[in-house]
Amino acid sequence: MQNSSRSRKTALSVGLVVCSLSSIAAAQGEPLPASGQSGQSDPPPPAVAPAEPASSSVPAPASDPTKPPPAAADPSPSPASAPTKPPPVVEDVVISGNPLARSAGSVQVLRKQQLERFSYDDPTAVLLQVPGVYMRGEDGVGLRPNIGIRGGNPDRSKKLTLMEDGILFGPAPYSAPAAYYFPLMARMTQVRVAKGPSAIAYGPQTVGGAIDFLTRQIPNKPSAMVDLSLGAYGYGKAHAYAGVGNEHWGVLIEGVRLQNTGFANLPSGADTGSTRNDWMVKANYVVDPTASTKHTFGLKLSYADEVSNETYLGQTLADFREDPYRRYAASQLDQMKNHRTGIVLSHTMEGAETSYTLKTQAYRFDYQRTWSKLNRLGRASASDVLASPDDPANAGYYAVLKGTIDSSGTGSDTLYVGPNNRSFVSQGIQSVLTTTGRTGPVTHAIEVGARLHYDEINRLHTEQGYLMQSGVLVSANEPEIVTTRNFARTYALALHVTDAMNWNRLTVTPGLRAEFIASRAEDYLTNGAKNGFTGALMPGVGAYYALTKQLGLLGGAYRGFSPPPPGSGREVSPEYSVNYEAGARYTRGRARFEAIGFFNDYSNLTDICTLSSGCVDVGLDRQFDAGTAHVYGLEAFATYEAPAGPVKIPMTAAYTLTYGEFRSDFLSGDPIYGNVRAGDKIPYIPRHQLNLTTGVEHKYVGLSAAFNYVAPMREIAGSAPIAETIATDEQIWLDLGAYVSPLKWLKVYANVRNVNGVANVVGRRPYGARVNAPRWVQIGVKATF
Repeated sequence: MQNSSRSRKTALSVGLVVCSLSSIAAAQGEPLPASGQSGQSDPPPPAVAPAEPASSSVPAPASDPTKPPPAAADPSPSPASAPTKPPPVVEDVVISGNPLARSAGSVQVLRKQQLERFSYDDPTAVLLQVPGVYMRGEDGVGLRPNIGIRGGNPDRSKKLTLMEDGILFGPAPYSAPAAYYFPLMARMTQVRVAKGPSAIAYGPQTVGGAIDFLTRQIPNKPSAMVDLSLGAYGYGKAHAYAGVGNEHWGVLIEGVRLQNTGFANLPSGADTGSTRNDWMVKANYVVDPTASTKHTFGLKLSYADEVSNETYLGQTLADFREDPYRRYAASQLDQMKNHRTGIVLSHTMEGAETSYTLKTQAYRFDYQRTWSKLNRLGRASASDVLASPDDPANAGYYAVLKGTIDSSGTGSDTLYVGPNNRSFVSQGIQSVLTTTGRTGPVTHAIEVGARLHYDEINRLHTEQGYLMQSGVLVSANEPEIVTTRNFARTYALALHVTDAMNWNRLTVTPGLRAEFIASRAEDYLTNGAKNGFTGALMPGVGAYYALTKQLGLLGGAYRGFSPPPPGSGREVSPEYSVNYEAGARYTRGRARFEAIGFFNDYSNLTDICTLSSGCVDVGLDRQFDAGTAHVYGLEAFATYEAPAGPVKIPMTAAYTLTYGEFRSDFLSGDPIYGNVRAGDKIPYIPRHQLNLTTGVEHKYVGLSAAFNYVAPMREIAGSAPIAETIATDEQIWLDLGAYVSPLKWLKVYANVRNVNGVANVVGRRPYGARVNAPRWVQIGVKATF
């Protein structure tokens, strides 16, 4: 404990020193004009569609935020003004028809340069740079991230709308929203997080917000890259892409392989790591680039697979404090195998004279996973045993889990390992029309979208008994037990419309989303079947008022929605809330500062129980209602890039203050709730969260540092002081990234995760204390052609 405290103090001191030095350096420079900005305060040159950035650039809208953006833009720059050697194109972000600086809602964008500073493989490490986004740790490398926004339950990221290039990527976003698949960050060039009224353009989950991961665009000239890296714990990364294109056609091929041998230690010394492969092919064809109405056809193919020796089994708290990276022998057979295929066909129609874009995409994804893992003991719950190992009734079970004694053979301590086999289909077609217009002095940027979606899940969960003998699991020669065999499917029609109306200094963006969901659930073990239908309307409005060219006020309100599980009757209510936000935003050149308060008023907070949250088969995939609740807080964000001659000093800060409490009494079978009284705190919400990043960057050399703080999170509802309840540890850690670029096309880089080497309890779901990744050094070389 003393070493842990010393590490935290050291980390805090280093973080403050680094940020102080950067502030001093920043004070010596003046902001550059908007045309030279980068990072999250980048100016808006090309009008990028929400689904996928276009490969061609469009001039920026007016940089004066007190004036509305133009109704249309000439897609080609003036030859007279074109420089001999054009600077790199900076992607713009247009949210609901407005550039980011005057968006009527809370939106953050992480751009390619920010993603490359630390080359994080773990999506949760990337998203810590965004205020209002929380994480619950599990495997330490981000195989199956647990992400929440503004107080939403982070379990398997099921309360978010998750997209890749504007298309839902969850295995079954409606029928089973738990995100057991997540794309590799190495393929991403931008991440957008929409909260507040901006979220109603996305669904089905609208309470917290939406995250869109954007992949690499097809280049307009021959381009290629190879990135190879090695590191501790058998780490290896191979990432490459090659592409070529012109005004008529383009092709891009990209592949990533990540592997490690694991940082957790089984008594046998067996591999506890993972291997992941992710491939993508893109192609497009423009029928006639000079036509007044341009037609572009696109194809995107994807394949991903994973083999990971991952477990749900953690440790007792005492064992964790002694050796946080130990794994019990009972988890030696645990392994996840999955693979995913995908195809997206797209057609984009752009009218140059009438200023509209209509993009239609048809998609299908197939995902199959089999996770063999310890499910239970014969007559005891693994979570109960690890929570009270000193109880005489649990002593024998605890020793069997560790492998220090053999199973008795009576069946009471038989270990049941189950291959939970699930297959998923997600498919549909969606269209988004964007256009501009004018009504007198008011300009309009209108977006209308429709999506017809189908998804399904087939579950077959079985268990096989094993005995612990001399630290090795051997078959108990019992018949296989089928615990779950069911099917669920959902048809969903989603519609949305927004109109960003600009008049002088004021932008008002009303919007409406509608979801019509028809579902069916079949249980093959009981021969039962249920049909369900849910219809929901989610209105919202956001506003931005420019007090000056740099400073503006924003605010808005909208209705949040989270659908119930398939087959739910009228007695099962969806999750509904009315969400409010208000704040201020300052943007000037390379600087952006934002402070936003938010308040989510739940009329029915819900949770769909999963194995990862500690549910057993009887409660699996059931919805548990938590009644009325309030979640409120403050998000603060700042970014600035200080020029110092040939050196850039980028700095960002993201802070979140959050409170969450139940407003009604209830008794729940969900293990994260239990017996709740009004005033109890909602679990998995850190009171404080802070991320500070800074660096010094030159054409030939650079150094970046990230300081992270996450306050303890209670893991079960209650009102006792957090120090007296079951909670995660306070987390403070540092990450470093550095590079040397001796040649224009060559970069040698190094990253150190968790520099201060802290080992924290990041979660206890479902069975026992889990740890973050240890200090991890990775060194690589990247060649770009």
